[in-house]
Amino acid sequence: MSLMLHPDLPIDAAAPPRDSVCARALVQRVRWGTGLSQDAFARTFGLDSETLSEVEAGRTVPDAALLAYLRVIEWSPSAVLDALSRSDHSRRGD
Repeated sequence: MSLMLHPDLPIDAAAPPRDSVCARALVQRVRWGTGLSQDAFARTFGLDSETLSEVEAGRTVPDAALLAYLRVIEWSPSAVLDALSRSDHSRRGD
């Protein structure tokens, strides 16, 4: 029997109830904190807009890499934007 994860279950089942958060709530909190629409958030941070929409709608659970990236964006969106900007410049040879 395989275990199905429900998007509204806590991301970290070991977290105490006061610290638990569901995937949908985490994504919404981080995106809303930036004030961006789903499409603008996805474009700005290099995410797949369909995946973002699916997570926010509660139809899927983000993988560990996306969860980590969202936490970094939440911690310091400006640092992420700076890193992405530097990456873009190095690809262009600026």
